[in-house]
Amino acid sequence: MNDIRKSILSQTEEWVKAKLAGEASGHDWWHIVRVTNTTKTIAQAEGADLFICQMAALLHDMADEKLNVDPQAADQEVADFLQSKDLPAEELAEILDITRHISFKAGKGEELQSHSARIVQDADRLDAIGAIGIARCMAYSGHKDRLIHDPNMKPRENLTQEEYRNGQDTAIMHFYEKLLLLKDRMNTDYGRQLAQQRHDFLETYLDQFYAEWDGLR
Repeated sequence: MNDIRKSILSQTEEWVKAKLAGEASGHDWWHIVRVTNTTKTIAQAEGADLFICQMAALLHDMADEKLNVDPQAADQEVADFLQSKDLPAEELAEILDITRHISFKAGKGEELQSHSARIVQDADRLDAIGAIGIARCMAYSGHKDRLIHDPNMKPRENLTQEEYRNGQDTAIMHFYEKLLLLKDRMNTDYGRQLAQQRHDFLETYLDQFYAEWDGLR
């Protein structure tokens, strides 16, 4: 990677870090760092374009509807930022396409066409499972004033995007409505390898959680 691209990555890091200052929902700067690091790992294993993958990973949450009152305006801000870096048109278009299409959306998103997009999506999904995924789930649930668990509330199925985003749920319900589903939705071979061990940890955690809930351990 040449010095110009390294400089653009550094500038993008600073821009994203400033944008996410004070964010405490689990979609903070350190989430971006982890996703970018995992993206690099998968991209290297898969032989993908590191620059495209890293740029998309750094920017993947910047126009997310969970973090923006006006996602369209935020998306335009991302586009303006990229245009200010004088990137080739095809690279700019690919990075924007990735940031616009990798959201979970109750698992009903369209199939990703770009290899780089599939890699970034895997990295983002991996940060939602395993030990860090559990911590983020609890942080986000607290941010949204959701209960940790209510035995009378059962996981929902066949959710619309609106129901997934805004319906009544608990942190433990989120395991069944999203986290436990992610292992089988990985796009890349290396992503699937990483997901298996993190998925196993989710199941171990739930086993211990229910035992403690019932006072058995």
